[in-house]
Amino acid sequence: MSEKKNITRATGILGLATILSRIAGLIRDMVIAALFGAGFATDAFFMAFTIPNLLRRFFAEGSLTAAFVPTFSELYNLKGREEAFRVANICMTLLLLVMTVVTLAGIAGSPWIVKGIGYGYGAIEGKLALTDHLNRIMFPYIFLISLLALATGVLNVVGHYFVPAVSPLLLNFSMIACALTLRPYFADDITSLAVGVVLGGIAQLLVQLPVLFKHGFPLRLNFQFGDATVRRIARLMLPGIAGVAIYQINVVVTRLLGSFLPEGSVSYLYYGQRLFEFPQGIFVVSLAQAVLPALSRQASAGDHDGFRESLRFALILIALITVPAAIGLVLCAEPMYSLFFMKGAFDAEAVRQTALALTAYAPGLFFVGISRILVPGFYARKDTRTPVWISFWTLLVNIVLGLVLMGPLGHVGLALALTLSTIFNSVVLFAALRKKMGPLGVGSAIASLLRIAPPAFAMAWVVRGMLGAVDWQEAGQMWVKGGVLAAAVCTGIVVYGAGCYLLRVPQVSEAADLIKAKIFKRAGR
Repeated sequence: MSEKKNITRATGILGLATILSRIAGLIRDMVIAALFGAGFATDAFFMAFTIPNLLRRFFAEGSLTAAFVPTFSELYNLKGREEAFRVANICMTLLLLVMTVVTLAGIAGSPWIVKGIGYGYGAIEGKLALTDHLNRIMFPYIFLISLLALATGVLNVVGHYFVPAVSPLLLNFSMIACALTLRPYFADDITSLAVGVVLGGIAQLLVQLPVLFKHGFPLRLNFQFGDATVRRIARLMLPGIAGVAIYQINVVVTRLLGSFLPEGSVSYLYYGQRLFEFPQGIFVVSLAQAVLPALSRQASAGDHDGFRESLRFALILIALITVPAAIGLVLCAEPMYSLFFMKGAFDAEAVRQTALALTAYAPGLFFVGISRILVPGFYARKDTRTPVWISFWTLLVNIVLGLVLMGPLGHVGLALALTLSTIFNSVVLFAALRKKMGPLGVGSAIASLLRIAPPAFAMAWVVRGMLGAVDWQEAGQMWVKGGVLAAAVCTGIVVYGAGCYLLRVPQVSEAADLIKAKIFKRAGR
C-alpha cells in the first residue's frame, strides 16, 4: 500500500472515530452550559482544566509523541518488533516515574500554579480557591493521559488507530454522567465535573490494554534507563516540550489575560474554542497523527522525494477541508450556539458573546492545520529545536497582540490575537522547513487552494441566505432552528463539493471517480 493510501486510510479511520468523540464532547459542553452556564463556577473549572490539559500537550501528545513515534517507528521497521517493544517498555517505566513526580508536585504546588495562570481571579472572593480545589482533583489526569499517549504511539505505528482515537468518548461520557448524578453530593456542585475528568482518564487508559496485548506488546517494567535509544528519545523530548504545544501555550496566555476581563469571559473563550476545535479534531488532528508515521518512515529511509510528496498531499487535504469549515464556523456561529446551548443557565447574551469569540477564532483553522502538518515534518527529521524558537516568537506575538486588543475588544480581542499569532506561526514554520529541505513542491497545493475559492464563496453566499430565515436570538423553536441549520450546512457541502468537482480540483475528482467506479462495480455484480 502506498504512503498516500496509508495516510488517507489512517486519516479516515481516525476521522470517523474522532467525530464520535467530538459529538460526545459537544453533548458534554451542552450539559455543562445548561447546568452551570457561563460565570463564576465555569470560569474556575475551565481555568483549572487548562493546567492538566496544557501538561497533557507538553508531556503526552506533544514532546513524547514527537520524540517517541519517529524513533519507535524506525526501530520497528529496521530492527523488528522485539527491539521496538523493549525500548517502549523502558520508556513506559521511565514515564511512570517522571509523571508520578510531576503529578505529586502539581498537587502540592497547586495554589501557586493557579495564582500564576489565573491571577486576575484574585479580585473576586473565592474564585482562586475554587480553581485551586478543582485543579488538585484533576491533576492526576496528566499521569493517566501520558501513559495513554505512549500506548497510542505504539498502536499507531503497528497500524491500529481506532481504539486510541475513540477513547475520548469515555472521558466525555464520564464527565456527563458525573455532572448529572454527583452534583448533589458536593458543596460546590461543579466539583462533580472534576471527578468525571479523573474517572474518564482511568477508563481511557484501561481500554488500551487489551489492544496492546492483542498486538503482542509485552507490558512489563524495564529500568534500563541508560539505553542509547531511550537517551536519544529523551534528548528529542526536552526541546519539544515548548515547541509542539505552541497553540496550547497561547491558549493559556489567552485565558490568563481573560482572567482580568469581566466575569464569564474565560467561559466564552472556552465555549468558542470548543466548537472551533470540532473540525480541527475531526480532520486536522487525525491527519497530523496519520502523516507522522509515514513521514518518519520516509525520513529514516532517506526518501526525500517521498517525504515532500506526503507533506504536499497532506497540505492539500488540509486546505480542502479547513477553508470551507472556517467559513462555515463564521456563518453558523450564532445559529449553532442558539440551537445547542441556549437553554437553562445559558442565555441569549451568552450565545452572542460566545459566537463572537468563535467568529474571531475561525479564520485561524486553516493555519492551525498547516502548523499541525508542518511540525511533524520537523519531528520526522528528528529536529525538535527549530519549532522551539518559532514557538517562542509566536508566544511573544500573541502576548503583545492580546494586550493591545483586549482593551478595545475584550475577550473577542484575545481570540483574534490567538488567530493572528497562529498565522504567524504557520508562515514561519513553512519558511524554516523550506530553508532546511529546499523547495517543498507546494505549487500544486497553492493551485488547488485557488481553485477552491469560487466554490467556497458560492457556499458562503448560499448558507448565509438560508440562515437569514430564523431569528437566532429568540429562545425555543428547536425543531425549526435545527431544520434550517441542517439544511444550510448540507446545501453548503453540496454546493462546495459540486463546485470543486466542476473545477476539477484533483483530490475531489479522484474521490468522485473512485466512488463512481465502486458503484458501477457493485451494480455489475
